[in-house]
Amino acid sequence: MHRKEESGETGVPWRPRIVAFFCNWCTYTAADLAGVSRMKYAPNTRIIRVMCSGRIDPQFVLDAFTEGADGVLIGGCHPGDCHYSEGNYKALRRYHLLRRVLTGMGIDERRFRLEWISASEGDKVKQVINEMVEQLQQLGPLDLPAERMRLDSELEEMRPRRSVIDISEELKEAAHV
Repeated sequence: MHRKEESGETGVPWRPRIVAFFCNWCTYTAADLAGVSRMKYAPNTRIIRVMCSGRIDPQFVLDAFTEGADGVLIGGCHPGDCHYSEGNYKALRRYHLLRRVLTGMGIDERRFRLEWISASEGDKVKQVINEMVEQLQQLGPLDLPAERMRLDSELEEMRPRRSVIDISEELKEAAHV
């Protein structure tokens, strides 16, 4: 995912990338309904179907940002309507934890969103995606992969340079002690 190709440098307008983890039983079905009903919403979202919002590992969210997503959306059943009893409550707890972690990493909390959307709410899928795209356009690109590369090179520059000979001399001295 190369950000320079999508920036104003080539004349192609930047569009935010959203990774959406949708519950199979409610939100994914609502997204399908929105598509079948030909509702117009921004095409910036890549939907990943999961069996339950409670099964979304926090690492999935972190990986999405690390791999270049500008925003992550989690969609699940309304509280009390989860097909797995309490999966959405588990998702809510993880969501609050992840928001704190992401804020600590310097990622604006508006880039991460949790929504309860039932299977019959295709219009809400449209509304939420369009709102999130608009919000991310105001925030601008996250470009976490480039930031990670910059920090890695900064750390590499800070690392003291030692030759193999220096290290082998230290090992010899340690062996004789």
